[in-house]
Amino acid sequence: MRFNINDKVKLIVPLSYLKTSDNMPMLRPPDLVAIDEVGEVISIKSLDTVEIKFRRGSFLIDTNKIEKI
Repeated sequence: MRFNINDKVKLIVPLSYLKTSDNMPMLRPPDLVAIDEVGEVISIKSLDTVEIKFRRGSFLIDTNKIEKI
């Protein structure tokens, strides 16, 4: 699925960890983002990874783990 900047998305599978989108990415616990929480795509890092802004931060997430709303 193709994603564009400003698309509203949500997780479709639970994650084992979250990777921050900082200059020095860190792994964070998965409970920072709920499955039903809506986020916004703020950049596209590669064909398989997008940067999504959620309420508790911005994270790098694989496109096969999210869906558009």
